[in-house]
Amino acid sequence: MIREFRSISEVNGPLVFVEGVSDAGYGELVEFQLNGEIRHGQVLETTDRFSLVQVFEGTQGLTPKTTTARFLGRGLTFGVSEGILGRVFDGLGEPLDGKPRPFVDKYVDINGAPINPVSREYPAEFIQTGISAIDGMNTLVRGQKLPIFSGSGLPHARLAAQIASQAKVLSSEEKFAVVFAAMGITFEEANFFIQSFQKTGAIERSVLFLNLADDPTIERIATPRFALTAAEYLAFEKDMHVLAIVTDMTNYCEALREISAARREVPGRRGYPGYMYTDLASIYERAGRIKGKKGSITQIPILTMPEDDRTHPIPDLTGYITEGQIFLSRDLQHKNIYPPIDVLQSLSRLMQRGIGEGHTREDHSAVSNQLYAAYARGKEARELEIVLGEAALTDLDRLYVKFADRLESEFIAQGEDENRAIEETLAIGWRLLRMLPRSELKRIRDEYINKYLPKVES
Repeated sequence: MIREFRSISEVNGPLVFVEGVSDAGYGELVEFQLNGEIRHGQVLETTDRFSLVQVFEGTQGLTPKTTTARFLGRGLTFGVSEGILGRVFDGLGEPLDGKPRPFVDKYVDINGAPINPVSREYPAEFIQTGISAIDGMNTLVRGQKLPIFSGSGLPHARLAAQIASQAKVLSSEEKFAVVFAAMGITFEEANFFIQSFQKTGAIERSVLFLNLADDPTIERIATPRFALTAAEYLAFEKDMHVLAIVTDMTNYCEALREISAARREVPGRRGYPGYMYTDLASIYERAGRIKGKKGSITQIPILTMPEDDRTHPIPDLTGYITEGQIFLSRDLQHKNIYPPIDVLQSLSRLMQRGIGEGHTREDHSAVSNQLYAAYARGKEARELEIVLGEAALTDLDRLYVKFADRLESEFIAQGEDENRAIEETLAIGWRLLRMLPRSELKRIRDEYINKYLPKVES
């Protein structure tokens, strides 16, 4: 039921206090009418005396005496259908591509709900991103939440666009879709994402939600929820495998902090609200697989760590909720290695569930473990060489240093348009392992060495 009020008592930043509203619900949609203009808001808090409403378009020019608040009795919704594929929307689900609104199958509340743990199916299928550092050593599994931890100036945007254009499920014939949400980005970045999707043809199977840096802060809070609402519809009602890429969660959390400060809430760590963990979980936990459903949602949140601080509340809390992390390395970036993925610091906790016979190949786990161990030893020998000089290294140490250099230049490094199949990734791994004496391959069964190593040319 729609109710109208002309009892605005205070305007504070993006927030409006409306007196005399005792029956508003949390998240209820509100329209503000002033001088023929309509702005939209959402109820953040309600008491028996007033409702606190956040205004999406900003409160500039909004005056208590001339503004009418209409409470609509419903929350924010997004009109879903298969027609949303190939479309670009703003952070509030309005078309940005100049095309008319897509045909709507139904309207869905954007807040959704985390998947019930009892209903969850364990992630167990390999998703090929075409990027060796991920596929070979930090494998993404269907239904997983695997964030990318980046830093200012690192190419996380390019990596996100490449993953979106190349990702696919090998072991399934079902449709694959990408839902991409970007928050607080510049106009140039928005153009980059749109052009990247169009150039590769990925736009045809994708839905984009773009919130620009000059858009209202409060819109940033809603953007990932619109995107995940689209993902849930495509996955659980249209039986698609959906990859949801959300960037940049740091901008999202900054918006959360700004709104919290405007509400005069008691701040938590570094000024962020104490409920930020719960809020992030309400986004991350909307990914996964559901028993009895063919579709799935795999989520890659991307965040930039302020001052590269891994203990910062945003990466810290994200690490608790998700199932691993992909770290981008500034050192590799300085060596002009793209993508600069630090495979030693990165981790996919569900990797073993999605690789091996029936998923990728029987030798995948063993090759990954051996590459990891050899690379770690090579980096240690390289650091020793820096401190003590090359004369302090044994012949085997020097070999491991060369191995580490080649792994970075041949395995980790690849072109932005280079889409490697998992067989190609494993072949590169075997070619590198051929550098080492057979006695050093302690993590690989002899049967795999006999089967795969002789087939690799030096």
